[in-house]
Amino acid sequence: MHVKVLDEAVVRRAKARGLDALVYAPHFTRLPDVRERAERFSDDELTVVPARELFTGSWQQRRHVLALGLDDPVPDFLTLEGTMAELDRQDAAVLVPHPEFLTVSLTEDQIRRYEDRIHGLEVYNPKHLPHHNERARELARSIGLPTFTSSYAHLRGTVGEAWVSFDRPLTDETAFVGALRDGEPRRLFHRNGPLHALRCGLEFCHLGYENTWSKFDRVMLQGTAATHPDHVAYGGRFDDVKVY
Repeated sequence: MHVKVLDEAVVRRAKARGLDALVYAPHFTRLPDVRERAERFSDDELTVVPARELFTGSWQQRRHVLALGLDDPVPDFLTLEGTMAELDRQDAAVLVPHPEFLTVSLTEDQIRRYEDRIHGLEVYNPKHLPHHNERARELARSIGLPTFTSSYAHLRGTVGEAWVSFDRPLTDETAFVGALRDGEPRRLFHRNGPLHALRCGLEFCHLGYENTWSKFDRVMLQGTAATHPDHVAYGGRFDDVKVY
């Protein structure tokens, strides 16, 4: 809860690690495409739940918000206020990934401002350094939000390195999203040891790729992103809250 990659190898690895579900939230991919791919890789053993990790704000001041249970597509590059209002309208489950991490995360002030609309705060992420995880746990305790962890896997080998176990079976997307909205009891786990440390290190290093060549490719070479609010798919619905 959650991963960025999804293919046959990811599904095999998830099943081998004993997972029942994955939250799939790739960057800059429209909800219908995320949902179609999630359905294609779901079966009786593994439920793939479609989600969107939304980029709010501008490239220089972007804040990530993870949304599950969406009925309608939501673009990136909206104001945080506009994004949260739309997620509230859709009654989505709203999670905070990697809080206060580098320059891409919600700050404490922003989390407190929207705490009545937030359903969980991530307290362990393989891309984190130890003090990032401790800070996240401190925030969750002081604000009183439910917690979660995820592999945040951009690399296939990280799938299953961290996971959440709920106290009852959640058999489909609706049940899963409802459990998040309701703050149902859960336990958090992550692997330890040298191999886990190596996988965390590789995920952290992947940030360099994401923020250099990958970013240049998206911004300079690919034209208008599929999740840009000016994309024809959104029909101008978000013109009043877009930042570009």
